[in-house]
Amino acid sequence: MAPTAIIAPSILSADFASLGEDCSRTIRQGADWLHVDIMDGHFVPNLTFGPPVVVKIRKHVERPTQSYGKGTFDCHMMISEPKKWVKEFKNAGCDLYCFHYEAATSSAAESPEGISELKTNPKELIRYIHDNEMLAGIAIKPGTPVDVLYDILDNPQEKERPDMVLVMTVEPGFGGQKFMASCLPKVEELRKRYPELNIEVDGGLGPSTIDQAADAGANVIVAGSAVFGAKDPAEVIALLREAIEKRNEKL
Repeated sequence: MAPTAIIAPSILSADFASLGEDCSRTIRQGADWLHVDIMDGHFVPNLTFGPPVVVKIRKHVERPTQSYGKGTFDCHMMISEPKKWVKEFKNAGCDLYCFHYEAATSSAAESPEGISELKTNPKELIRYIHDNEMLAGIAIKPGTPVDVLYDILDNPQEKERPDMVLVMTVEPGFGGQKFMASCLPKVEELRKRYPELNIEVDGGLGPSTIDQAADAGANVIVAGSAVFGAKDPAEVIALLREAIEKRNEKL
């Protein structure tokens, strides 16, 4: 059975002058999750925000009452040392901590100020996120082949398997980029191998590209300017959802 449609607008395109209200309004307009882009200026050449901002917007959006529920904060960690920040973002209100495969073999320190000569790895990091009572996601850049994830997804240890895979359809770091349809074969392959997996796509998604993503098998849709910049965001959210649901009906 195909997983349900989940619409996760990226708050990178929200009005930062009234961020809390913008986030709350987007949930009222029909969004399921909020996609929170965290960038450190090292893993990607851009800076966004950290735990203190997540704390503030969490006060405006009710916590989900169950895993994957409405109000989930889907934190996309575009950072070079993801393990160091797990506890910080858990305490800030993160529900799903999605790190990049490309950054997973990094410091095993468990705090931002920590130092460790040991290195973590994707499976260990997923276990650590689960131990901290969050859902775990793993993301790949456009240039990363999808088969690097198979050993992780096929792991018999449930605690070391991700709850979601994020396939980037733009280079991570900046909003407003053009959708890269060349990344969709990765989504197609993941959907064939893992029919029940939550597969997220992020980058250039909107009314003109949603059908391609839906046909490939994506069910978690990140859209930034297409939602926050729309005249009627609720209409756009409904359109994105409908595309996923129509694809699921064909299965």
